[in-house]
Amino acid sequence: MNDFSVYIALIYLSYQQTVSGELQMDIRATTFSPFFILLLLFFLAQTHPVEAVWPNFSIENSTPSCIKKERDALLAFKEDLEDPSNLLSSWNGQSCCSWFGISCNNQTGHVTKLDLQNQYQYFCTGSSCDRSYVGGKLNPSLLELKYLSYLDLSNNDFQGITIPNFMGSLSNLRYLDLSRSSFSGMVPPNLGNLSQLQYLDLSLSLELWVSDLYWLPNLSSLKYLSLGSVNLSKATTHWLQTVNMLPSLSKLHLSFSGLLNFPQSPPSVNFTSLSVLDLSNNQFDSSSILRWWFNITTLTSLKLERSNLVGPIPEVPRGSLCNLHTVDLEANSLNGDLKGLWDALSGCHNFSLEFIDLRTNKLTGNLPNSLGNFKNLRDIDLFSNLLSGPIPQSIGNLSHLEELKLSNNLMFSGNIPESIGQLDELRVLELYSNSWEGVMTKTHFMNLTKLFWLSLSSRQNALVLKVPNDWIPPFNLKSIQISGCQLGPSFPAWLKTQTNIYAGSMMILSNGAISGPIPDWFWKICPSQLDISQNSLKGYLSSLNFGSSLWWVDLSFNQFQGPLKLWPYVLSLYLRNNKLSGPMPSDIGHEMPGLQVLDLSGNFLEGSIPLSLNKLNSLRYLGLSNNSLSGEIHIDWSGMRNLWIIDLSKNNFSGTIPSEFCSLPLLSWLQLNSNYFSGQLSLFLHNCTRIVTFDLGDNKLSGTIPKWIGKELFSLGQLRLRGNLLTGKIPQELCLLTSIHVLDLSHNNLSGTIPTCLDKLTEFKNQGRYSSSFPRSLLNYPRYMDLYTKGSQYEYDPGQIMIVRMLDLSRNNLSGKIPAAVTNLSALGTLNLSWNRFTGNILENIGDLRSLETLDLSCNNLEGPIPASMTSLTSLSHLNLSNNNLSGPIPLINQFNTLNDPSIYEGNPGLCGSPLPTMCSSDSVPKDGGTTAEDDEDGSLSDKFWFYISLGLGFFVGFWGVCGSLLIKKSWRDSYFRFLNNAKDWILLVVELNVARLRRMTRKMEHA
Repeated sequence: MNDFSVYIALIYLSYQQTVSGELQMDIRATTFSPFFILLLLFFLAQTHPVEAVWPNFSIENSTPSCIKKERDALLAFKEDLEDPSNLLSSWNGQSCCSWFGISCNNQTGHVTKLDLQNQYQYFCTGSSCDRSYVGGKLNPSLLELKYLSYLDLSNNDFQGITIPNFMGSLSNLRYLDLSRSSFSGMVPPNLGNLSQLQYLDLSLSLELWVSDLYWLPNLSSLKYLSLGSVNLSKATTHWLQTVNMLPSLSKLHLSFSGLLNFPQSPPSVNFTSLSVLDLSNNQFDSSSILRWWFNITTLTSLKLERSNLVGPIPEVPRGSLCNLHTVDLEANSLNGDLKGLWDALSGCHNFSLEFIDLRTNKLTGNLPNSLGNFKNLRDIDLFSNLLSGPIPQSIGNLSHLEELKLSNNLMFSGNIPESIGQLDELRVLELYSNSWEGVMTKTHFMNLTKLFWLSLSSRQNALVLKVPNDWIPPFNLKSIQISGCQLGPSFPAWLKTQTNIYAGSMMILSNGAISGPIPDWFWKICPSQLDISQNSLKGYLSSLNFGSSLWWVDLSFNQFQGPLKLWPYVLSLYLRNNKLSGPMPSDIGHEMPGLQVLDLSGNFLEGSIPLSLNKLNSLRYLGLSNNSLSGEIHIDWSGMRNLWIIDLSKNNFSGTIPSEFCSLPLLSWLQLNSNYFSGQLSLFLHNCTRIVTFDLGDNKLSGTIPKWIGKELFSLGQLRLRGNLLTGKIPQELCLLTSIHVLDLSHNNLSGTIPTCLDKLTEFKNQGRYSSSFPRSLLNYPRYMDLYTKGSQYEYDPGQIMIVRMLDLSRNNLSGKIPAAVTNLSALGTLNLSWNRFTGNILENIGDLRSLETLDLSCNNLEGPIPASMTSLTSLSHLNLSNNNLSGPIPLINQFNTLNDPSIYEGNPGLCGSPLPTMCSSDSVPKDGGTTAEDDEDGSLSDKFWFYISLGLGFFVGFWGVCGSLLIKKSWRDSYFRFLNNAKDWILLVVELNVARLRRMTRKMEHA
């Protein structure tokens, strides 16, 4: 091709691009004719080489070859980068515009875009891991790319280097994304120099922080801002005012940013374009935040989950949130009726809402009938609130609904509407842990062809799933959770059609009134977690054919029998309360090496604990209680370093307690009660510093309670030493156990007085759930404890144990007076000091124990009256004051009206009043709990004195008020006696007339 042809081709290309506007030049295409442009450039070409006029274009290819200066800058940039996956292997040769991640302007050849975003971060295949990222340092040679408008280094690993200051000098940048690339340090304020920037994302790096945000308003063109996980705590007082100065901002993401406050009087709204707001996972201390953001009518997405929001959802005018399609307020402390939010979202012609997540709050109210109007809804998540009422029939109108999550509201009740069966897009249906009732039939599932997750339960077992035996569901589930619903009595045959249950899924069919054997076809279903507990299933354990994918099995509370079977792949095995018998397999540690949970409690197992148990290095929970296991424990516990919970209670073990228990570094719960262990406490308690629960009750332990127990076992929450042979005094050091909330030292031979420092046991003053240091991941493991309350022994489950506050020192040889410090234990629920030798009066301020439900002071030497303050114990349901020396009346108000068993007061000769047969004297005041005349002689004399004074004054006023006036006033005296004479004459006349009438009647009767 000759030079003239080259010129012609170049000129024509230039002309075409000018007309299309790609060069963004001010010269219009209509200013010069095509002929004039061709002619001008032809003459220029006679004196200048083609390369000098158009250096960035080749003749054969329209892809520009980059400018040498910029190419060198890119190569220098590459030199400082680490590229383990060789992503930049194409960075060689002259045509840098064709290199990976590089884009150039087609006319000028200048580099405009550098995109090294890692699309496959930590992409792994098998055991190898291809980390397709770049790292290293950022060379300031990028400053040579003066036309760079787009820079994306996201999803890489720069190993904690700071964002270089030179970034603020890339003045043409419109797009900057450094997210998820492990930068750290302070965000350079000179980023505020990027006045043309429209997109800025610095989120999800290591430890980025800002000193302030005053540079931010300089980015006046900014439309997208994401500083998620960037620490803004130093700018928390002015963040809103600063961000409010960005008038073009449409998307704002500040999640996990350490924001703490929200102005009570925020500035006027300047977000005229804001559509997406994400302030999630902060810790705001103001409840006004919702009201302010709800006033921005342009919002389409509002995300404030886990942001410490409190109080009710504010009232917003009806129809004011018509643009919202996403509302996420999950995991806050919002309360009040949900009606206001539904009203605000109603009244819109478009009903744009697609996603609403209010899970884990305290919201109340019902689902409105208007719910069916939100026909664009795809996801409703109201999990774990306080909502009530039924599901409205209109739910069937939500034709786009894919997920409906209403679990754990407890008060959701009524029949589940059949209209749910119309939701043909529904994939997830969660109705677990509510109070449903009635009957569900195949109509409820008629069109649910896409359903793959079903979660359903009723707390009252009042829901019946009634389908024909030959029913073939329209769905094929991947996960099934059905509990507390009547599925039986026969095993549900429709489960046979659920062939999508796969390894990794869950199947729960607990508490379903299913009886009989498990059919053979059931074992073709292959979940990873299986819970069929609390039914009446029968059969031999050896006949159960678990698949290799099954690692979590719960068959508790059924009627399985036979010896224990071993399944090598099972990691968690719950077989509590069945009819298993025989010894534990001697090779259990070898056959199930990965076992993490083993619960065999409540069976008929016998023999000793097999030595191979010490091979279970991953075991976290060991429950062998309530069997017939026996002998001394000789196994080596040191191999089970991950044990958190050991429960060997209610067996026939004997000998000394192994000291190796306390060498287990994670042991938090140790129950050895109701066995025949002997020896002294001090021999094995050392080093149990992580123990939260010690239950050694009902054994044959001897010696004294070690004084160092309060100093070393500082995490102790439950200490139960009931029913042993312990002697000596209760050490003062026990008052250092500030976490303890169950202390039972009863049925021993302890002596001395009660420590006066009991008011230092702060957990006895805290209402609500016990805040244990017990690992949250293990809170759901079965943990039961026998506690003696309300006159009987009860088994408490994990949830109940956490709210118990109990102090039991009964049946010892304790003496002295009950210390006044006891009345400071305001959260105490059970106080039992019976069968000791306490003297003195019942504490006058005992009424301060307002949470007390059980009070037993029987069989002591207490004297005096029942204090009037005891009538304040309105929670009291069990009282025993028998066999003391109490006197005076028994109160008859508040709870005492219900405590009408005479046995709780007997053995106190001085007590009187109901329900005892001994009546109090007339001067007693039994009804209001006051003292009697015998109890207060001075008060009685005072009452008599004022009685006689009143009597004398009455006589004086009555007598002299009448007789005195007659003596002094003669006219009154004459009138008075004249009245008496007239009255006398009238009475005599009446009498004479009646006598004469009587005589006449008598004569007539005689003549007749």
